[in-house]
Parts: sequence; structure tokens; C-alpha cells
Amino acid sequence: MRVPLLPVMLLLLAGLLVDCYIYRRMRHAGVRRGWCWMYAALALLVSLGLAAVAFMPKKAAGDMALTWLMWSLFVYLSVYVPKILMALFMFVQQLLGRILHRRLRGIAIVGGIASAGLLCLLWWGALFCRFDIDVRNVSVPVKGLPPQYDGYRIAQISDMHTGTFGGDTRFVERLVSEVNGLRPDIIIFTGDIVNRHSAELIPFTDALSGLCAPDGVWSIMGNHDYGDYRAWPTPSARQDDIDRLQAMQASMGWHMLNNSHVVLRRGGNDSIVLVGVENIGDPPFTVYGDLAKAYPALGDNSVKILLSHNPAHWDAEVAGNDNVNIALTLSGHTHAMQCELLGWSPAAWRYDRWGGLYADSLGRHLYVNIGAGEVGMPARIGATPEITLITLKPAL
Repeated sequence: MRVPLLPVMLLLLAGLLVDCYIYRRMRHAGVRRGWCWMYAALALLVSLGLAAVAFMPKKAAGDMALTWLMWSLFVYLSVYVPKILMALFMFVQQLLGRILHRRLRGIAIVGGIASAGLLCLLWWGALFCRFDIDVRNVSVPVKGLPPQYDGYRIAQISDMHTGTFGGDTRFVERLVSEVNGLRPDIIIFTGDIVNRHSAELIPFTDALSGLCAPDGVWSIMGNHDYGDYRAWPTPSARQDDIDRLQAMQASMGWHMLNNSHVVLRRGGNDSIVLVGVENIGDPPFTVYGDLAKAYPALGDNSVKILLSHNPAHWDAEVAGNDNVNIALTLSGHTHAMQCELLGWSPAAWRYDRWGGLYADSLGRHLYVNIGAGEVGMPARIGATPEITLITLKPAL
């Protein structure tokens, strides 16, 4: 689990400033000194607690410790983000009150309502939204699509992060049921099945082995699947864990494309090529994949679908490249930063293509699935767990 320390430090600083401001307002309003000191002590204790869990050595920590970290970060956010919003309203009320020589109580009331609404929104994301599966139907035009593949249905899921669910399999079982209920021709998983190590997958192998489609279930590795977020005693121990993870997926009946490809055939000579690369992403994510190794004849006329975990790979090597003829790329990774409201996500600050369907100047497409699980924060604010049902159509 990657916890960016700079944002955490900025959040802690903002929280301390807000607490100082609220403390001064309490004193100014004549609140008893004991209550003021109690508020200050509690606020300091909470901030120190967050700092302790944020700066702990996460690679060496156990799964339970990381679960505590994830929930500690979320509880802090759910308290302090609304508190910061309320402090802003209080500051505006104070500033305008001095200018207009009026108390302007309405501003504080509006601030209280907005802060309470934000608190409810955050906990709605943690308790309900992250289990509210969304099926998105997408039609993708493909140049030169063989006639037998007109209407071909691809179910894509991504970023399961099974370790986040502990041993509770209910959500994953429901996800499997919904995918199978769509009756796709093929099922694609685009990486990050665990958070840090293969043992997280063990409780879910029975449920995930229930995924079925005529052309099978195909998967690739995501950045979390290589054990990079855990301390290993030796490099060979880490490699053994990667091997176990891949063996478990094979035991589930899944087929992994690790820098390789497979030709799918229908009705005689009609075919499409499924290409899968190991993780290729932007820094700080390690590059393990090799597109040229996965399919050496990248410029040929065959219709190719690429599975690549990080959408940054599409920008770097596929989009607008005359030498790479890939009709459709399927990615995940972004999670939409587990927050999407009114079609916008903070993931747009990091990725130009963070969720949904995109096209380049050559008419080739990328679809970014925003994932089914969570990492870092046990909530999804509007960015509901996604199953994508992609239907291929001939380009006009």
C-alpha cells in the first residue's frame, strides 16, 4: 500500500491550523477554559495518531496493521475535511461580519449543513457506495473487424485488491454472479488482484473460479501483483510469491498473458489477437512489460486487443503510433482515485485518461476500467465498482 507522505503532511498541517483557529474562536466565544483545553488535547492526540500510522514502515507491517492504517486515514479524513470546510465558512462569517458590522449567523448555518453533508457523503462511500456494482455498457468501433466478431461481448473487471476485503467473500461472489449474468463471450481482468502478496487471494479463489465465458477468462499482472509493497527476506522469496499468485490464477481456470498473446478464432478463418503485457507504467511504477516481446509484428493488419494495466502505457507506446496497430487497449489502475462526482475525478490531475473510453487520431481506442476494489482508502465516493461490458462493432 502506497501512502503519499506529502499529502498526508499537508493534511496534518491544515488540520492543526484549523484546530488552532477553532480553539481561538471557542475562547473568543467565552467557552470554559477546561473545554477548550480538552478540545486542543483531543485534536493533538488524533493528529499524532495519524502521523504515527502514516510514517510506520508499511512494507514490514502485517496485513492487520495496514487495515488499521487504511481505516485510520479514512476516519481522520472524514472528521477533518468537513471540519476544514466548516472553518472556512466560519472565517468568511468573521471577515464579512467585521466589514459589514453584522453577525451573519446564516453563513455559519450553511457551513454546518455543508460540513454535515460532506461527512455523510464520505461515510456513504465507505459503507454503501464501494459495494454498489455498476455495469457500464460500451460499444467500440473497430476497423477491419472480422464479420464473426461483430457484436462480440467482452466483460472487463480490474483492480480487485482482494486483501482489502480480508476473508469476506460476499462482495466478490456477487461480482462474479453479475459478470456471469451478462453472458459475455470473454472475460478480461486487467491486473491488481492483490495488494501486497499472494496469500490475500486464497479466500477468494473458489468464488473467482466461478467466472466463465465461451472464450475463457484472461488476466495480466498489475503493479500491486509483484510484491513491491512488502519487505521480502530475499529476492527469491518475492519471486516465489509471484509464482504462487500466477499458479493460483491458473488453478482458478484463468489464463495469464505475461508478455504473450493468443489468437482467438471463430467461424473458420475469422480471428482476433489478444495481447497481454506485464505492468508498464509511469514512474514510480516499475516496468516489467515488453510489448514487442508480447507481439513482435505490431504493425500487421490483424485486429489486436491489448491488455495493459496502466493507461499511461497507451499514451507512451500505442496512441497515434503508425507502427503499432492495436485496435483496442483495456486498462485499469487509476480507480478514478475512488472519487468521481458529476463526471469529474481528482485522478484527472494525474492521468489524462483515468476512466471510460478514449480514442486517438488513428481511430484506435482505450478503455480504462475504474476497478472493483479499494486501496489506500476503504471508500468509493461516487466511483462505484465497475464491470464493463464492451461490444465490438465494425467501424463505419
